[in-house]
Amino acid sequence: MSAAAAAGTWKLGDLEVNRIGYGAMRLTGNGMMGNSDGTPIDRDRAVGLLHSAFEQGVNHIDTAAFYFSALRSANELINRALSSRYSDVVVVTKVGPARDSSGEWLPMARPDQLRGQVEENVRQLGRDHLDVVNLRVGGPGMSSIAEHFGVLAELREAGLIRHLGLSGVGPEHVAEAQAIAPVVCVQNSYGLDWRRADETGLVDLCGEQGIAFVPFFAVSGLRREAAAGQEHDARVHSVARAHNATPAQVRLAWTLHRGPHVLAIPGTTDPAHLAENIAAGSLRLSEEELALLDKPDKAAD
Repeated sequence: MSAAAAAGTWKLGDLEVNRIGYGAMRLTGNGMMGNSDGTPIDRDRAVGLLHSAFEQGVNHIDTAAFYFSALRSANELINRALSSRYSDVVVVTKVGPARDSSGEWLPMARPDQLRGQVEENVRQLGRDHLDVVNLRVGGPGMSSIAEHFGVLAELREAGLIRHLGLSGVGPEHVAEAQAIAPVVCVQNSYGLDWRRADETGLVDLCGEQGIAFVPFFAVSGLRREAAAGQEHDARVHSVARAHNATPAQVRLAWTLHRGPHVLAIPGTTDPAHLAENIAAGSLRLSEEELALLDKPDKAAD
């Protein structure tokens, strides 16, 4: 059994993936959000990192055409790394947001612009169709997604997209989308420090409907796009010491324990951190440890 399979598997529609995946945003140098971590790693090293992930069993990659910096495109790197592995790896991308060539954010795409975004992802990834496309909404403030999601459903019927998902949504969006076409995954910010998806019932709703819930920022938490900083949560340190694990591994394990439908897509450019993230899938937390992690962290107050 591969390292990434230790946490088990889940199906995105008919596509079975290991629950530990990989998020490609950091391969760009993180410049896409204006929080650059510096010059991105060399292209060959980036492709080598992806190959290492695949060899450790990662078969679920998260990306987007708007994941780019002045020097790197996540889709281009994935295309290069997957030249002979497309049948083995599920690539999930997002549409809705867009950036111009200088990196400035543009308004949310109109429904009639979504086909162009899908086709751009197809071109960059070197595919004839996309495995999964998430409509990235950006929060519950968008009152209706029916027109946008309807366009993607039409592209699914036309064969450009295999499965559909949502990102940055609330339960009301899931219900609206499900009435149009099947939703296989929901990707939202979620972790120990940000549990809005629990407050709204979204995590449980996804489990009840057989939809994968895919947290992002599960490790970086409130730092969001920035790299994870020094761990200040006493609860996390306590559990990490008990397992001879890293705080990041504990945070990932906590999300995976939330339910068998919860996946993980941590991103990194460090081979050692990649191996640690993947190994988090084998970390089993006790009921007492989970209860401890669910208590307020007094040391962080």
